[in-house]
Amino acid sequence: MRREDYDLAFLLRYENVAWYEEGKVRILDRRVYPTKIEFVTCYNHQEVAQAIADMVTQSAGPYTAAGMGMALAAYECRNMGREKAWEYLQKAAYTLSHARPTTTSRMIQVTNGCLQAAEKAFEEGKPVDEAIFLKTIESLNRRYSIIGKVAKYLVDMFPDKGTIMTQCFGETIVGTMLREAKNRNKEIKLYVPETRPYFQGARLTASVAYEQGFDTTVITDNMPAFIMASKKVDLFTSAADVICLDGRIVNKIGTYQIAIVAKYHGVPYFVTGIPDKGNPTISTVTIEERDSNLVLEARGIRNTLDGVKGYYPSFDITPPHLVSGVVTDKGIFAPYDLARYFATEVEPFY
Repeated sequence: MRREDYDLAFLLRYENVAWYEEGKVRILDRRVYPTKIEFVTCYNHQEVAQAIADMVTQSAGPYTAAGMGMALAAYECRNMGREKAWEYLQKAAYTLSHARPTTTSRMIQVTNGCLQAAEKAFEEGKPVDEAIFLKTIESLNRRYSIIGKVAKYLVDMFPDKGTIMTQCFGETIVGTMLREAKNRNKEIKLYVPETRPYFQGARLTASVAYEQGFDTTVITDNMPAFIMASKKVDLFTSAADVICLDGRIVNKIGTYQIAIVAKYHGVPYFVTGIPDKGNPTISTVTIEERDSNLVLEARGIRNTLDGVKGYYPSFDITPPHLVSGVVTDKGIFAPYDLARYFATEVEPFY
């Protein structure tokens, strides 16, 4: 198997996302990267689910962690009879897929794939944990490959020597779009909003972009309008946690306001990813609300008096009229026409 993480930054190498080996799962702690390079070690699948809930891994990282967590669950029940082991794995699949509410539909696809691999391993008398691990690596490699195709269509939209604004950390698309831009000798500049309160833009996107050799500038989350006006941003892009078939985009909080600003300044906004068939309308999506204390501090340092309240919805919803196009592995679709993506054969993504 040719690994599709070639020429990508440290953060995007498979072993540095989440990895199952010898009865445990190791996950790079993205809450502290790049200040520190630390891994959280999980000794059971419940700890993997908790690590996902606690934001140890973010963006697309939880999909890999969930698969590795399923391999660990198979290791935990290795000495049970088949019937009890199967029941154990089904419960583990629920625990892992529901670790965070907004992306449950995608996570269920991940854990269902692991259950299929487990069932086949049971029938063939093979080690179930190894089968799930190999399935997870295969799925991970396929996702990178598919997003690599997305990157080609996205980079088609980048002008030579263009200025690009990102939002949060789009995981694979960040690395693959930059790899593609470098292959085409496009000397782009990036402006990266910091993405409070976890600072994924500042810590993760900026790290990947800089490590892959691009001119990278971090800005605070209240600067996008001024930067678009004064620095002549050519294009705004983000990934999405959910792409509803009604054209509404669920992504890290702050995406909506940047999309409004982009529309005002005539800057195209391209969303990247695969439309979510399991989310036909926005009514099927639960917007996760996290610990409000996180907005009262910055990386552990409190900024407010005791008694001041905080509010932290993790995601916001961008309506389709603010989206210039949804960039997929099949090309660029209008946000009002996403159902057409499924009119032809769809390569399994998770």
